[in-house]
Amino acid sequence: MSIITSVSTYIIPCFILIVLVIASYKKLPSYELFVEGGKEGIQMAFSLLPFLLGMIVAISILRSSGALEAFINLITPLLVLIGVPPEIVPLALIRPISGTAALGMTTELTQHYGPDSFIGRLAATMQGSTDTTLYIITIYFGAVGIKKMRYALKVGLLADLVGISVAIIIVKLVFG
Repeated sequence: MSIITSVSTYIIPCFILIVLVIASYKKLPSYELFVEGGKEGIQMAFSLLPFLLGMIVAISILRSSGALEAFINLITPLLVLIGVPPEIVPLALIRPISGTAALGMTTELTQHYGPDSFIGRLAATMQGSTDTTLYIITIYFGAVGIKKMRYALKVGLLADLVGISVAIIIVKLVFG
């Protein structure tokens, strides 16, 4: 355990030192390049702000309008028929949109049902087997100015659907 602690303590300072030594060896103005990178980072953050704000507003509207609850109530009989707990549906719907909101829901489910419950295990497995597809497409495509996504959205959402389905199957087989 002490080896891991030592490595984790010294890895970042060593990395910075290596970068500075290489920059000095190549006679590069390291401080000026660092400041320039900082400027670019701030400009990138400001250019991404409208995309992030749009995502946050969309999530807030979805949750506060009651549309999510209405959808869950509509599909609950089907979910019960196939053995999927309806409590997991909000996580499945929010996960492709926002990782933070999905983590909050996973925490909520884990606290309410327990980490060793079927719902707790399913929430944790779904959290690890899916990604924030809409967030990634919004941020990264917006950052580089891509207007047409072509198949990226379809494939990303299909991958999330497969991840959710496989998570349900695996948790049922292993813990059900």
